[in-house]
Order: sequence, then C-alpha cells, then structure tokens
Amino acid sequence: MSVDLKKYMIELFVLALLTKGPSYGYKLVSDLNNYIQMSESTLYPVLRRLEKDNRLSTYNEIYGGRNRKYYKITESGRKYIDSYIEEWKDIKKIYDIILEGK
Repeated sequence: MSVDLKKYMIELFVLALLTKGPSYGYKLVSDLNNYIQMSESTLYPVLRRLEKDNRLSTYNEIYGGRNRKYYKITESGRKYIDSYIEEWKDIKKIYDIILEGK
C-alpha cells in the first residue's frame, strides 16, 4: 500500500471512530489497535493534520486532576467521509473486476 493511500485511510479511520462520539488520544489509539497496529507517535500527527484541515475540533476537560484533550468530528469531517464513501463505490467495482481475474 502506498504511503499516501495509507495516510488517507488512517485519517478516514480516525474520523470514522469519531462519528461515534468525541474521544481522546490514548482511547483512539486503543480503539484503532483493535483493527490495525498504531502508536501514539503515528496518531498525533494525523490528529493535528485533521484539526488543521478543519475535519475535527478539540476541547479540553479535566479528568483525574489532569487536563485531557478531546477530539470531535466536524461537519467538514463528516463530508470528507461521505465523499470517500461515494468514491469507494467506484473503487470497489474496479477491485472486484481485478479479483475476478485472479
């Protein structure tokens, strides 16, 4: 898988998790690791990029006496996922044709 495609897929995966509700970094890593191996050092640049692109927003809450940063998907993030789903329908058709030939 190309680096760009993998980066794109990780962004979509993070946003998809956030459609279930706001979350924080350690929890996101834990949730992602149920499906793919990911470290916090890989996740945080993705979160910063998504925030910069206005696909997620952040807020802080005190938890156990410490500040915890939460991430929440934005309307722009939801539209990003929706556009991917539309693209995926076409990609899947091509993928299915490729698999038929094997």
